[in-house]
Amino acid sequence: MVAAPRSQADVNRTAILAHLGSQGPASRADLARALNVSPALITQLTRDLLADGLIEELEAASSGGRPARMLGLVSRDIAAIGVKVAPDHVALVEVAIDGAVRRSVTAVFDAVSPLAASRLIELVGDFVSDSESAILGVGVGLPGTVAQQGIGVVDSTQLRWNQVPLGEQLRRALDLPVVVENNVNALSIAEQLFGQGRDFDNILVVTVGNGVGAGLIADGAIVRGRAGGAGDLGHVPVREDGPLCQCGNRGCLEAIVGQSALVTDARSIRLLGPDEGIDDLRALADAGNDDAREIFAHAGHQLGRAIAGAVNLLDPEIVVLSGEGVEAWAHWSLSFDRALRSALVPGKRGTPVAVERWQDDRWAQGAAALVLATPFDAQGVAGDQGRLVRERLVASIEAKP
Repeated sequence: MVAAPRSQADVNRTAILAHLGSQGPASRADLARALNVSPALITQLTRDLLADGLIEELEAASSGGRPARMLGLVSRDIAAIGVKVAPDHVALVEVAIDGAVRRSVTAVFDAVSPLAASRLIELVGDFVSDSESAILGVGVGLPGTVAQQGIGVVDSTQLRWNQVPLGEQLRRALDLPVVVENNVNALSIAEQLFGQGRDFDNILVVTVGNGVGAGLIADGAIVRGRAGGAGDLGHVPVREDGPLCQCGNRGCLEAIVGQSALVTDARSIRLLGPDEGIDDLRALADAGNDDAREIFAHAGHQLGRAIAGAVNLLDPEIVVLSGEGVEAWAHWSLSFDRALRSALVPGKRGTPVAVERWQDDRWAQGAAALVLATPFDAQGVAGDQGRLVRERLVASIEAKP
């Protein structure tokens, strides 16, 4: 058998470690299928990893005959840093290669401050310096458009950033690989690696908060579009004479179902005062207020029809809903499900919908998943930063006694 070239072998070694970390113990046959490489190559590479002391054989129970030999990680002392950037705060997490969040911090942040970049660099640098693990790199998820993950130039209306070279600034300050991506795309990768989408290759992730975003994984790969702007579901036009959206158009989906829009609707009928917000509206609905429940129900109907259009067009195996908005899902769900199922074409009415309990650090975990997913980056989306992440993992392997 001809040995694999060194660079390709390194990629496959990394992929084996990442797969065992994110998916748990697997047999050699399972690894060959999952990574789309030959059983002979898997045997060769796992032999090397066993010799390095990075994986171990686990004997699984058998229903008869020879028990299957499962492989698992020996050490999980390898991690990635995830950063979620919002207009008013930053969430940071350290995520082990198996997807477990080891530690997390949330800090106040002012995205429009002239010192925003230096403040972000300080926060990330301090968090990295406190780690006792081998850090593979830093993933950053934020609301906006990033044309190339590995370059990381950001345009964001929510953050009020225009062509901010965030990736370059962080790489220069931290001396680590840095991958930057739209936050919903990052969350979608986390769902694929660690969440309810892990058993599917075609996943539609929809987030509901002040905006409405979507991330699409097709045939196991994130769909980014021409310049990283795919999935902007919130700006699908719903009503021609609808309310003005922050993008400047009228009747966008998020201008009708986003949390700010729901609060505006509630204030227009004097259900909420000028100092009350979405938490107060949800509390009213929880207490049985009919007007509050109707506001959420109307939003659920509109969202259901919009997602039905996306499912009819994109044909995912599963839809995963997340974001701050799902905290009030009890008041969205009935009208959402009715609208969704009635608007789907017959062959897609059985498409499952999973609702993920919203947690702020889940978004940051998604950003870390940008780094942990680079071994599966067959399309080279992470560019040179993906190569550097793989090199750091191989170096950390070789440095172990």
